[in-house]
Amino acid sequence: MTNTTQKAAELLKDHRDSIDRLDAILVYTLGERFKHTQAVGKLKAAHDLPPSDPDREAKQIARLEDLAKRADLDPDFAKSFLNFIIREVIQNHKKLKP
Repeated sequence: MTNTTQKAAELLKDHRDSIDRLDAILVYTLGERFKHTQAVGKLKAAHDLPPSDPDREAKQIARLEDLAKRADLDPDFAKSFLNFIIREVIQNHKKLKP
């Protein structure tokens, strides 16, 4: 292996190690987020509130798009990601409703 190839392999490993660490952070963060949304769903079910809140969802999407722009992340991707999460949360809230 040439010195250049070895250096590239080391850089690749470093990037992959960072990606693996960040994937773990994402999974644990999503787990924590869903604990809170589960609590919100139980509260909504107990007080006969609707499982979705379109005004809140729109504000969250706009907020996330702004954060994405500041983080140099494609805002459309961020919006799609949050929409996916919101759909999952609403499905979970609907299951809690008696």
